[in-house]
Amino acid sequence: MPVIFRRKQNASGLAAAVSELEDAVAARDGDRTGCAFTDVMTRVQTASDAERGPAGPRLAALIPAVGPIGPRPMLAMAAGFCVERGADPVACAVPVLDGVHRDLLDALEFARRWTATGGAQDELPQPDEKIIDDVLLARLDADTCVATRLALAWCSVQEWQPAALAVLCRSAEVRGRHAAAILPACRDLAALKRHDLKCLAYALAVLDDELLVVLHRPTRTGFEVRIGGIGDNFQLHTLLAHVLVGGGHVPGTAPCAESVRLATDPKPARERTEIMATGAFELLAPNGTRIWNEGLPDDIPVVEGRRLLVLDEPAYQRSWNADRFFPHLPGTAELTRVLTTEETGAWYARTATDAGTGRPS
Repeated sequence: MPVIFRRKQNASGLAAAVSELEDAVAARDGDRTGCAFTDVMTRVQTASDAERGPAGPRLAALIPAVGPIGPRPMLAMAAGFCVERGADPVACAVPVLDGVHRDLLDALEFARRWTATGGAQDELPQPDEKIIDDVLLARLDADTCVATRLALAWCSVQEWQPAALAVLCRSAEVRGRHAAAILPACRDLAALKRHDLKCLAYALAVLDDELLVVLHRPTRTGFEVRIGGIGDNFQLHTLLAHVLVGGGHVPGTAPCAESVRLATDPKPARERTEIMATGAFELLAPNGTRIWNEGLPDDIPVVEGRRLLVLDEPAYQRSWNADRFFPHLPGTAELTRVLTTEETGAWYARTATDAGTGRPS
């Protein structure tokens, strides 16, 4: 009996703390909410995974309830941590991704107002809450509540990334429902060069169940390849080489089995490896310009409803670490069919006359 009792007590710690936070928020009791929030953030670190599973969606549901100037990114981090430990990403996704989308838009509005009321040489400030004072808020040309919300979004938008990545990298369903709507704002804010949003932008741009038309210029052959869950073009390059060279469809050196495993294994590597992958192709857009390995499958242009990629002989030999960009997101690439000669010719007609002319020397 004593052992069973202790287990029940331990198992109830996080659940009870979340209940107290829910009640405090509902009662709009600031002091009580602050204490409950601190307790939750402590307990979520020490709880068992069995406790974190049901706590994740409850914590995510509190995000909109605490208001735009409350600790929403921290709640999102706690929910995201629970997702990393087994909580349902779909159940947590809407509050987390709505929150990050709202703050991305608010941060962009902050930048717009800052620029509109400043001089030509007045650069956007660094995202640090220490900059928020009465002078800054007055400059945003809004009432204090709105100005504070915009300034906080500017300063804390990066803090949403861990939670957003937790749900995006663990569910194609989440990506399919939410990513396309959020990606433009993420890219617009990243373009201002005050926030490091690369990981978020890459996760939002991941393609799932996407058919590529792939033309291999040296052999004048064409293929239809279905991809999903690929974090960058290094990973895509490895998997295309595995499918096409390893499958005996085009000449070349197939990637080693370990590099393919690292690209596709549902279980991520526990730490960085020393495994190297070697480039088999030059990746080109239909107009002949290079598609960089550092880029994304989303960079592949769409031509008449299909993404069209041209593979050429590599301009020079290159290799890279085979670890994937998102450890928890396994990639897939499947050859669905080899195109007929007629189909291949029709697709080549949609490319530059010589697909290699535009590539860098």
